Amino acid sequence: MNDASITPEKNGVRYGLPTAAGMAAYFLLASLLHLTDRVEFSFLNGVILTIGIVMAIAHYKRVKNDRMPYLQGFGTGIVTALVASVVFGLFFVVYTVINPGIMDQLRARDLFGFDLSVTIAFLAVMLQGGMSGVIISLVAMQYYKSADHKPLEGIE
Repeated sequence: MNDASITPEKNGVRYGLPTAAGMAAYFLLASLLHLTDRVEFSFLNGVILTIGIVMAIAHYKRVKNDRMPYLQGFGTGIVTALVASVVFGLFFVVYTVINPGIMDQLRARDLFGFDLSVTIAFLAVMLQGGMSGVIISLVAMQYYKSADHKPLEGIE
């Protein structure tokens, strides 16, 4: 990938795939240690997602020589989160085919109870990752925005 022609979308995919791999690796580790029935441990996926988004925004800013437009940085964070969430959701669907007992472990503590299906779990993973990604990107951009960034004026 040529860094001179990088776009928020390309950068988001570039960092979203390894972020999803990290989330999948953590899920596999939690599954092997029988920790998937403890919903408290799922917050570490948020930490992994945060690391991926921040790395994507920081890389994009470096490539743009510290002159990153605000919305492009925000966009690269959102694309990173969406790619990571969709890929991790697809991994989860495949994992439930391989290990159908995982749904019973998740149903034990889930708010959906026995109505939790693989489809609803997939959609929940995507929704949680997407919404978390928007918030994480917004917060990260307060740190990574250009020093001379000025909010829009004259809208009132």
